[in-house]
Amino acid sequence: MPTYTPPLRDMQFVMHELLHVVDELEACPRHADIDEATINAVIEEAGKFAAEVVFPLNQSGDLEGCALDRATRTVRTPKGFKEAYDKYVEGGWPALAVDPEHGGQGLPVVLNQCLYEMLNSANQAWAMYPGLSHGAYECLHAHGTDEQKATYLPKLTSGEWMGTMCLTESHCGTDLGLLRAKAEPQADGSYRITGEKIFISAGDHEMAPNIVHLVLARLPDAPHGSKGISLFVVPKYVIGADGKPGARNAVWCTGLEHKMGINGSATCQISLDGAVGTLVGEPNKGLAAMFVMMNAARLGVGNQSLGLTEVAYQNAAAYAKERLQMRALSGPKAPDQPADPIIVHPDVRKMLLTARAYAEGGRALAIYVALLIDKMLGSDDEDERKEADDLTALLTPIVKAFVTDNGWIATSHCMQVFGGHGYVRDNGMEQYVRDARINMIYEGTNTVQSLDLLGRKVLGDNGAKLKKFGKLVQEFIEEHGTDDAMQEFVNPLADIGDKVTKLSTELGMKAFGNADEVGAAAVDYLRVCGHLVFAYFWARMAKVALDKQDSGDPFYKAKLATARFYFAKLLPETAGLIRTARAGLAPLMAMDEALF
Repeated sequence: MPTYTPPLRDMQFVMHELLHVVDELEACPRHADIDEATINAVIEEAGKFAAEVVFPLNQSGDLEGCALDRATRTVRTPKGFKEAYDKYVEGGWPALAVDPEHGGQGLPVVLNQCLYEMLNSANQAWAMYPGLSHGAYECLHAHGTDEQKATYLPKLTSGEWMGTMCLTESHCGTDLGLLRAKAEPQADGSYRITGEKIFISAGDHEMAPNIVHLVLARLPDAPHGSKGISLFVVPKYVIGADGKPGARNAVWCTGLEHKMGINGSATCQISLDGAVGTLVGEPNKGLAAMFVMMNAARLGVGNQSLGLTEVAYQNAAAYAKERLQMRALSGPKAPDQPADPIIVHPDVRKMLLTARAYAEGGRALAIYVALLIDKMLGSDDEDERKEADDLTALLTPIVKAFVTDNGWIATSHCMQVFGGHGYVRDNGMEQYVRDARINMIYEGTNTVQSLDLLGRKVLGDNGAKLKKFGKLVQEFIEEHGTDDAMQEFVNPLADIGDKVTKLSTELGMKAFGNADEVGAAAVDYLRVCGHLVFAYFWARMAKVALDKQDSGDPFYKAKLATARFYFAKLLPETAGLIRTARAGLAPLMAMDEALF
């Protein structure tokens, strides 16, 4: 049976020693009173909830899955899921980083980030339910009418009601401009929504008395394509004049997807048959409004893989210390045993260190982006808000794609450490691999994220956002470039920074000649940029660890060893990626379609 220990020490390291979040949040009046003790207390309690309440339901939820009662067209989640959610609500966790105006606690987003990393380690399928509700809250908070905010936000904040988003249709996934769902205006100002949606996570369940669906649909006179999409809020139960759920709305689950992983998450086929809804934001501008929730979801999906990477690493490392197999090539390391523990073997260590480096690097990046969001939402300085907004936009596709690619690599490696015992259900490793695989697909495939990064975020503004991140890298290099002890980290960081600049320029020039060159290079390019970002944070973490390696705390020696592994064994991947990115379009398009 797998185990899970919340990585509180590393979270505290990132927040207090690496990013100094308390000092950084001083620029945000709403968080001026936050202190280190409060942060530590909150994440400690969050870790207890994740490990003690949610984690025990992970394997059982995967085996049981969700069930659809076709007579009532309602969904039941696995045993224990609702009870765990009730405890989540009782603990006030839905309100953690939510606006006090609507009943929230108003704590920083960095704390919500830590909470959700631990929930995802404990049980990704369960964590999707409250995660989608939080995204629905963010969307309505940004674009809802006063009436919609008054009706829905307090209930979403308390967790009494839950939310989800209804985007995908069978004929259109990423290309939402093709959607066919229709919205007919009514005399009372409401709309009747009709259409079919698929792949709707948390589309129906019994965990809350009402579900707030955010639905994309077209008005009768809407223009074609993505410019003709509007957003509507469609509750499972129609809200009466008293603000309470009344009659059942005409939005139904007609089928459950039978999936490879995240089986405890209800992935629904949804039918809307004249369901009552109200318009969110302006007509035909629903996609822009929905991007608030979509971007939150993309960061959340990266967090899902971060959580899986951490829990898979913990279990693989523990197993490698105990499992006896063969002798070390250099001679016995445990002569009193019939064989050595497999952790003595170099390739086992490589797999473990790969997972550890990707978990700790991903954690630093994810908490950094959460801190940027805190600044973007709460700083009094307009320039600081703009800087945070631009960096968040640049890093969002990297969090989504790079961290989820790494999660797939890491969970696969950790299953490999277990050998045949990783391939059976008892040890839990094969579930982590199955669950991790979806994260590269949904909320915009990683190819879509790569196109977004290169096409929109880099070439779209002539590299302005990338230069802002490059400035951070350059400042660090200049500050520590003459420190002999930092050369092994600063030099490769400077090298990859220079190569990203040159590659970006080269791809921009190619794109002028043929826009398809962006598609040919984008996936490789994002992974190179992901390594640039990780190299920056690993160099920063190495600096902190170097300064404290003689403190007597083994944490810093482990951090330093992991940093050295990252620069020696993982960052060099970029050499091949740059070469394949430069290979361009021709090798991909040379073969005639008929020959495929």
